[in-house]
Amino acid sequence: MYWYPRGVTGRTGPWRSVPRVRECIRPGCCRAAVATLTYVYSERTAVLGPLGPSREPGAYDMCAEHAEALSAPVGWEVIRLPGIDDPAPAVPTDDLMALAAAVREVGMLDNEVVAEPDPASVHVLGRRGHLSVITDASPDL
Repeated sequence: MYWYPRGVTGRTGPWRSVPRVRECIRPGCCRAAVATLTYVYSERTAVLGPLGPSREPGAYDMCAEHAEALSAPVGWEVIRLPGIDDPAPAVPTDDLMALAAAVREVGMLDNEVVAEPDPASVHVLGRRGHLSVITDASPDL
């Protein structure tokens, strides 16, 4: 999961790559994060909720063990939001692929079969590289 240049070892090396899963913010803990901790300083409140969709400045990702053991300083209140144990929602890796999947899901019926075009009915108007401009060669057009 990590790539280290020759001579550099451990997680603290300067050439550490970005981990694929978000890890707990606590030093020495490399478990996957399941909760996000934020603070409301004006109200002396710590809010612990489900893992946010992305990393945010001022928010701290925590594993289940550290989220369970979380305590606040004297005079502070800890609010635990429901849904910490729920799995994080899947984030599409690419917006274009997510859009294509949605269009495919709506546009195609389960029993629909797409017919292959008849090569005799296609007329090539021009080519550039691997692309071709084509038209239907039917006589009524």
